[in-house]
Amino acid sequence: MDWGEEAARRLTKIAETASLPGPGVTRLPFTEEHRVAIGIITGWMEAAGLAVQMDAAGTLVGRREGPAGSKTLLIGSHQDSVPGGGAYDGIMGVALGCLALEAVKDRPLNVAVEVLAFADEEGVRFPTALMGPRVLAGTFDDGTLAMQDRDGVTLRDALAGFGGEPDALAQMKRRAEEIAGYLELHIEQGPVLEREDAALGLVTGICGIERLELRFTGSTGHAGTVPMEGRQDALVAAAGFVAEVPGMAREWDGLRATVGMLKVSPGAPNAIPDAVSLVLEVRSERDAERGAAVAEMGKRAAEIAERAGCGFEMAQTYQQPAVLCDPALSDVLARAGQGDLPTLPSGATHDASAMADLCPIAMLFVRCRDGVSHRPDEFASAADMGAAVDVLARALIAFDPA
Repeated sequence: MDWGEEAARRLTKIAETASLPGPGVTRLPFTEEHRVAIGIITGWMEAAGLAVQMDAAGTLVGRREGPAGSKTLLIGSHQDSVPGGGAYDGIMGVALGCLALEAVKDRPLNVAVEVLAFADEEGVRFPTALMGPRVLAGTFDDGTLAMQDRDGVTLRDALAGFGGEPDALAQMKRRAEEIAGYLELHIEQGPVLEREDAALGLVTGICGIERLELRFTGSTGHAGTVPMEGRQDALVAAAGFVAEVPGMAREWDGLRATVGMLKVSPGAPNAIPDAVSLVLEVRSERDAERGAAVAEMGKRAAEIAERAGCGFEMAQTYQQPAVLCDPALSDVLARAGQGDLPTLPSGATHDASAMADLCPIAMLFVRCRDGVSHRPDEFASAADMGAAVDVLARALIAFDPA
């Protein structure tokens, strides 16, 4: 069988039949579209000879037993999408995991293997994310079950209505000593592999994330009567900082820094801005460097504000530590890739970041056209997906946790 072409066929079908109407793919957790997807993925798992069940968190699990007393190797990703997203993000990793196990269906393995199709990674329907892996890792906060979607439906009720068991989540934590590791295949969602003309890449780690609210304060006044000299324009100060962010980020290797939200007060065309709030997000695979970069950016922002005659304050609003991929588990993929896999960090968060609290993790990226993701034109070629199936299949045959 041409595994890449089969992957393309399966992903096209699930995109067309398990998505809300409209451009791209919209499949939110614990919805009718999710239910249709569960049926399709069940077929993928059964074709690979896996025993299939849905766990209490709505994760679809396909299991192949291993030798007596063997550990379990987990392979997973998510089935959900962002609104109007692509046909590959998340769900491709589930499809390729099933195909790799189908490819080695008649070969003996040294471990039991489970393919996991997590319900909710994106955090779109409810203001939380990574529910399935956090349940398995024992880090899920039961308080999030009270969170509501835009229609007022709680996560608890949505999960229960889908056939999950909200009250059993605390008992779902897996025993670390029984797990050999977690592998995730995912489209890169960036342009690096395409630039390097590489079908696949080995992920070194998942970047940590820090978000900060910066507030510049000045003095408002009539835009036509207050002279330019002596103005305390908060937006001038904020804009000066924003313009310096790209250059500051390039001072640290691999760092990403983005200002994606900005609020101006009083927000009138004929009034000098007296307050500007913005959100700065900084990502790095190295937490220490991220912290140093944030400190330097805060220092420069304060200097810019002072020159503009404005006040300045900065507060952290969110922090997620970086997660490094396990060298030994990554080496299994590297050897299966026959030494041809370039390495790169993941700037995006994945289910693997939560699974790292349970067991060693490794990730394999698949090249995506133009680096595009979370859009209807997201695309990975059949040839590249076939190469990923081949690498994973060889890794499964070679893997020995002993």
